[in-house]
Amino acid sequence: MLHWVQYIRGYVTIKVWGYSTERLLNLCGNHDILVWDIVSHGDYHTMNISVQGFFALKPLLKKTGTKASVLKRYGLPFFMFKMKRRKIFAAGFICCMLFWMLTAGYIWNIKIEGNYVLTEDVLLDYLEEKDVHVAMKKSRLKIEDLEKALREDYDVITWTSVQLKGTTLLIYIKENETPDYAQNSQTGETKGMDLIATRSGTVSYIITRSGVPQVAVGDSVEEGDVLVSGAVPVFNEDTTVRKYQYVESDADINLRYTESVSVKKDILYEEKIYSGRQKDMAMFGIKDKEWNLRLGKIPYEEYDISGEKKQVKLLDHLYLPLFYGKKTVQEYQTVRQKHTEAEMNVLMQEEWSKIISTLDEKGVQITEKNVTIKKNEKNWVLNAHMQLEESAVKLVPTKTAPVAVQETEETEDIPVQEPGETAQ
Repeated sequence: MLHWVQYIRGYVTIKVWGYSTERLLNLCGNHDILVWDIVSHGDYHTMNISVQGFFALKPLLKKTGTKASVLKRYGLPFFMFKMKRRKIFAAGFICCMLFWMLTAGYIWNIKIEGNYVLTEDVLLDYLEEKDVHVAMKKSRLKIEDLEKALREDYDVITWTSVQLKGTTLLIYIKENETPDYAQNSQTGETKGMDLIATRSGTVSYIITRSGVPQVAVGDSVEEGDVLVSGAVPVFNEDTTVRKYQYVESDADINLRYTESVSVKKDILYEEKIYSGRQKDMAMFGIKDKEWNLRLGKIPYEEYDISGEKKQVKLLDHLYLPLFYGKKTVQEYQTVRQKHTEAEMNVLMQEEWSKIISTLDEKGVQITEKNVTIKKNEKNWVLNAHMQLEESAVKLVPTKTAPVAVQETEETEDIPVQEPGETAQ
């Protein structure tokens, strides 16, 4: 703290020599003149003293027969004096500070953490719809409304926290690993959920744990058909439906279907041969605009441009809408090449592996397959006719409406008979 006070008031480093340097230091202490960082160099001493203290030294120097000269000057008063002679620099410094103060009122960076099910692109698109984006004013952001909207619009989000740090908007979310099928807030009853088919096919396997199955093994279904109903009927003595008890359907169901895939690979291909010639150029940008700093035109007919850019960051979360970086221009020539038969075999095998990998990621099993490769002078074509099996189902709210209440004489409640149970 003392250093900052000294800097604001200004101080100098002086050289003192003569016959009574020690006496001068004693007089400085008696007259409350502060000196510090005293260093002896044999014939002379160096020390720091405030600007006011230096002017107060004149009668003491005359009294002790010593002399003093200024070696260096420090502090704000000397800096401001220099700025009077450097008007352009001073104006630039003031403009920079004004620009900093102006841009500090905007959001220049958005960071999202805690998302796993919802991708960052999905959330950024959602923020755009809510008019929350880079380069918006902080004053326009309503944090509580945004937190509430995220929880209401995405059932998978159970907790949100939105914070502003510097010019960075930090969004923390917590996702629920399993969908929350909540109870009806008015009646307290569980909402009914049906299992429907997400594609057309034939039922190859079904085991129902909750709900009423609507199909059996071997049945053909279309996309959107109800496979297990979440509305369990309660019957009257005359076998008419008295009411429905709504449950969340739960079952293991596999659908079998056929699918054909065709992949074509050309024997001729274009390859880039890099010459080794390249040029580097600097770039800078403001918001969405970029400018490349280079001398003249790029002297290559065919070239690639690669590089990286960084956003200007003053503090941990204080970003500015300025970018800088370096780009590299590399010259190449396009040469037409021809795959050998061995290379084509490898390429077709890679394509088939990609197909299998894609199906595995989706949880699809191949039960039967017929793969052929047709060859000609220009290309090879892989044709795959497959019989696939997957659990192509999803939960949706049941469409079965409650039975209309009729005023009839009281009847005894009949318990619900689940599939596989024996009536008592």
